[in-house]
Amino acid sequence: MSTDTIQGVLGNATLAELQADLRGTVVRPGDAAYDRARAVWNAAHDKRPALIVRCAGTADVIRAVEFARSQDLLVAVRGGAHSIAGFSTCEGGIVIDLSPMKGAFVDPVRRRVTAQAGMTWGDLDHETQAFNLAVTGGLVSTTGISGFTLGGGVGWLLRRHGLASDNLTAAEVVTADGRVVHANARQHPDLYWALRGGGGNFGVVTSLEYQLHPVGPQVLAGLIVYPLAQARQVITAWRDLIGSMPDELTTLVNLTTAPPLPFLPPEVHGTRVVVLAGMYAGSPAAGEAAVAPLRTLATPIADVMGPMPYTGMQSLLDPLWEAGAHNYFTSAFIEPSDAAIDAVLRHHMGTPTPSSELHLHQLGGAFSRVPADATAFTQREPGVLCNVIARSHSPAGFDAHVAWAREARKDIAHHGDGAMYVNFTGDAAEDKVRASYPDAVHERLVRVKDMYDPTNLFRLNQNIRPSAAA
Repeated sequence: MSTDTIQGVLGNATLAELQADLRGTVVRPGDAAYDRARAVWNAAHDKRPALIVRCAGTADVIRAVEFARSQDLLVAVRGGAHSIAGFSTCEGGIVIDLSPMKGAFVDPVRRRVTAQAGMTWGDLDHETQAFNLAVTGGLVSTTGISGFTLGGGVGWLLRRHGLASDNLTAAEVVTADGRVVHANARQHPDLYWALRGGGGNFGVVTSLEYQLHPVGPQVLAGLIVYPLAQARQVITAWRDLIGSMPDELTTLVNLTTAPPLPFLPPEVHGTRVVVLAGMYAGSPAAGEAAVAPLRTLATPIADVMGPMPYTGMQSLLDPLWEAGAHNYFTSAFIEPSDAAIDAVLRHHMGTPTPSSELHLHQLGGAFSRVPADATAFTQREPGVLCNVIARSHSPAGFDAHVAWAREARKDIAHHGDGAMYVNFTGDAAEDKVRASYPDAVHERLVRVKDMYDPTNLFRLNQNIRPSAAA
């Protein structure tokens, strides 16, 4: 249904009645704020929703869900608006925008934080670091906490403290029938299990409670940059080290093109390089010994790994991941064999733009010690997560860039079991969802979906279709 048609069906009186029921605001096409309100981080998705409800709190979310159901509107739920697959917006439907909801309460004694779902990781880190506490957050601080957590949540604390979803202790959820449900290990435990890795399938999460851990304020972290000529040597040596690294250290290898950063020689700018990034979640002094072997994998171009604020590492990559570019991310869990490394290097040489990259995330540690049946995120092997990223600052030729990423993922995935990371599946497709979950886990997720969203009102996600829609 087009935006114009929906506006005609709803009418000004209906929308005025909705606005009167809200503390937040309704934004419609033609409003001065509309273009700014409809914009999302990933410019590959340029949609025109019929209305955007900017929610001030849970009561507004309940009303927006009731309105969407009564008017049979397509629903998009927006937190940080970073959804790679474009689930933060929709064409001709309603966007339930949680971004104004940024409250947080930190309990430093219990080491817990309750955070509203519109917060970004920069927002949440600001609150928790006041007490030198943290939970596994995104690698870019402008990422929203909600979608990141519901799909798993890979970050710099992964090996020390697990995924963001592993540290989710409770959630408040507005379900498809407008109920408010508090899910934790004792109340609605089936929903609590599904929220930890099952994505945004089961309702609108309005607040999240996390277990916090002592982190910072200073950590040992940063980047070591190696030349392309030493790429195989660097990745192979890194692969051989990761099994013996302490849990406090989480690293990744980024095959990229060197941006014009001040610590890199000018002649390196615009050339292909290998960047080893990492953070030691302990005292910086202890971290020096842990990262020492990473400094000598080959001959570095630059070594800017050292003591820095935890929030500095959390936002270190922000300037390279600003809003407004076209993005496509896909992924594969792999074993980093020699053949897998060959495949990664081969596709690095074919990256279509300077900002297109391949990442190899180290796993293991606390991440791998979570029982496979404890959460909906079950890919717990201590291998490597390979993310393939096509990114362009222009729409021209972007379809070809996406084709490169898909082909690279297909080739690299042969070196694993085919599983994908649900937050990085690229786009919405049933086969990609099935590649993210074992059959038994998917069947259990369907049962939870049947209970909390049997009509699939919340289907703009990596969708677990309920039985009635199968």
